[in-house]
Amino acid sequence: MANEQHTRSASVRPRVEPRRSASSGDPRDVLARLTRGPDRAGRVTHTEHLPPRNGRHAQWPDRIRPEVIDAVQHAGIDRPWEHQARAAAHALDGESVIIATGTASGKSLSYLVPVLSTLLDGSEAPNGRGATALYLAPTKALAADQRRAVTDLAAPLGTAVRAAVFDGDTPVEEREWVRLYANYVLTNPDMLHRGLLPGHTRWSSFLRALRYVVIDECHTYRGVFGSHVAQVLRRLRRLCARYGSEPVFLLASATSAAPGEGAARLTGVRPVEITEDTSPRGETVFALWEPPLTELEGERGAPVRRTATAEAAELLTDLTAQGVRTVAFVRSRRGAELISLIAQDRLAAVPAPRRPGTAEEAPTGADGAGRADGAGGAGPAEVTATVPDEVGAAGPGEDGAERPDRGGAAGSGPGGVVSAGGRRGGLSSRIAAYRGGYLPEERRALERALHTGELLGLAATNALELGIDISGLDAVLITGYPGTRASLWQQAGRAGRAGQGALAIMIARDEPLDTYLVHHPDSVFRTPVESTVLDPHNPYVLAPHLCAAAAEIPLTEADFDLFGPETAQLLSKLEQRKLLRRRSSGWHWTRKERAADLTDIRGSGGKPVQVVEAGTGRLLGTVDAGAAHTTVHEGAVHLHQGRTYVVRQLDLEDCAALVEEASPPWTTMARDTTSLAVLETEAEVPWGEARLCFGSVEVTNQVVSYLRRRLITGEVLGETKLDLPPRTLRTRAVWWTVTEDQLDAARINPEILAGSLHAAEHAAIGMLPLFATCDRWDIGGVSIALHPDTLLPTVFVYDGQPGGAGFAERAFHTARAWLTATRDAIAACECEAGCPSCIQSPKCGNANDPLHKRGAIRLLTELLRSAT
Repeated sequence: MANEQHTRSASVRPRVEPRRSASSGDPRDVLARLTRGPDRAGRVTHTEHLPPRNGRHAQWPDRIRPEVIDAVQHAGIDRPWEHQARAAAHALDGESVIIATGTASGKSLSYLVPVLSTLLDGSEAPNGRGATALYLAPTKALAADQRRAVTDLAAPLGTAVRAAVFDGDTPVEEREWVRLYANYVLTNPDMLHRGLLPGHTRWSSFLRALRYVVIDECHTYRGVFGSHVAQVLRRLRRLCARYGSEPVFLLASATSAAPGEGAARLTGVRPVEITEDTSPRGETVFALWEPPLTELEGERGAPVRRTATAEAAELLTDLTAQGVRTVAFVRSRRGAELISLIAQDRLAAVPAPRRPGTAEEAPTGADGAGRADGAGGAGPAEVTATVPDEVGAAGPGEDGAERPDRGGAAGSGPGGVVSAGGRRGGLSSRIAAYRGGYLPEERRALERALHTGELLGLAATNALELGIDISGLDAVLITGYPGTRASLWQQAGRAGRAGQGALAIMIARDEPLDTYLVHHPDSVFRTPVESTVLDPHNPYVLAPHLCAAAAEIPLTEADFDLFGPETAQLLSKLEQRKLLRRRSSGWHWTRKERAADLTDIRGSGGKPVQVVEAGTGRLLGTVDAGAAHTTVHEGAVHLHQGRTYVVRQLDLEDCAALVEEASPPWTTMARDTTSLAVLETEAEVPWGEARLCFGSVEVTNQVVSYLRRRLITGEVLGETKLDLPPRTLRTRAVWWTVTEDQLDAARINPEILAGSLHAAEHAAIGMLPLFATCDRWDIGGVSIALHPDTLLPTVFVYDGQPGGAGFAERAFHTARAWLTATRDAIAACECEAGCPSCIQSPKCGNANDPLHKRGAIRLLTELLRSAT
């Protein structure tokens, strides 16, 4: 069957699928059941039906070894899709290539076949390792999944292909074997940066034979992280040249704009683009879902919608009760834990069906699931577990949404499968959470449960978003816009990977961008995905990598072209700081400590803060240094493995937060204040009398207080002051100014000026992720009625990373479209004076005061009148 072959070409490994009824597998029927009843029907603002597509086959290039083709056919794949065959041909020709096709289109096989064929050739060399390949994944979970895939596919080849994972979880006793004998090494950029490159002399035989570098899910390398990875790859290319190799880069990406340009910025090598997806696809039903308004009032009397977290937990409960295999994506670790726990609580009384492979199927009805209307799921009042939403803190200055899951932190177990906390009887035993921070054995247990079908419902962060093979899912819930269209389609593509129909639902959070998207479906379904934004030449990124490169091999002027135009100037500064010393042979690293330790390529901004249980001294996990002020300040509510803790003390010197277990009836949200100084204006465009500018700025930020919000409702119970030190950041910003004449034309008098600017700033920050591949927590903003540097009313939006991340620059170049969408989003909101869906920000340090909705609309309209 064509669609089944399509799935195997993506995952190259058979799996056990749970039986499902015909009705539960039809996405139209599933959505109809979810929306049955007047309470649910009005929540769907748009439904998009993506039709099925037939695939087009081709033949593998003649140069592929017949043993490899036999192995592929043994896996059940008779012929490749056209784009797979084209990618393999370019790889064999020695051309770097990027495959930017849809989810489950078989990208893995596109690069595995030429790699395996080349490794088979190399196995015939006298040393048995005449060719090697390096695979890079952004997460450990993806690398582990791909190792299983390549091991299964290459099994008929015997010992000719020796695949091994080399990451922080690899036991010390295994690492020497990997260095000496593995010919297909799977790792991540962090391990490449800290382990393999600094220890290149021990990897000399591997690097000397390196033929291919596979970069999977390369669209995730954006912003500061992507800029760091770009320099790590340049260091890799430099060392390969030292050992006489010039590897071909094979990149796999979600669909994106100009993928070749993004890949060239990442690797420094211009690849061939393959963007036509010739694989088949089942029907996808994609619904945009807006939670209902509640009777509660927020700040300044604003209307409040039911939280996206509560809505996702309810839908996950209903889908699981119907036997619909579902993943609910949420942007934070805390949100994943909460959704899982709520669904487990509500399903505890529902008898669990037999495990996959038995004659008994999962229930298709909802009896015992606590529904309000018998078909559509429980109403807001029936969610009896803890359902705080948009809790925790976010990046620099504006967003109140939870931090995304960056992965890599210490932590402990998932509450549904391998951990006792949150384990319940009945159908709840088949619900779990998946997030970064779990121990290796816990991650593996969850991944096995997904593969075997033991789990019916999963609440996951973006740690599961990437290409991990979880075929057989029926539905995906996306809890809030994930920040980019590429991520949106990547998450939606997790369902239907076996070629069957799929249901995807994006649940809007109560913030401007989400509200705009669910009411402007063309921005989701008729707009191309974004191009990847990264800046490898950011001096704050480049400088530590020059030090690391000099420690590996002394730098010379011949390296300037590789590392970029800023190299010469930065080397001079590094000499002045006595980090490097120039000798006749080049620039040398002068310190005893490891140069690779100068930077964290994930951009977390310093030593992580350890979260420690005060009474026992037990380490619960870690928090990025940049997030500590907003997430583990004194009094913060901290959720860990289904248990609630309160922070009693934050020790910034020792990088530790002491917590005690408690169950307060509220959650907490930090608030901060921000000031900004212009250092340099690098570009300026006149918009009539207004000015649009881009340049360097210095931002001073201080967390000043936190709010206590009632669980479930989000009602503000009070505000507590904090005494934390300010932090400064030199970064890049986009800003615009208006004149007094323009204010008069827009009927903005002095009484409403500050509120109009403030409202426009909040909404502009919320809308920028639609135009730059950023998340809202990557950026911040400041507005002021008379800024001392511009001497005019000014609104700033800035990157939240030292030296900038490219987002503000992207905003500058797309400013007309960005600010037009901002104005339209405010104008389209149904509220009277402003709400979280348009101009309010839950993290605003000024308590969303002043804000003037109508003034912001008139101000933006006047600003855009002469926009170019």
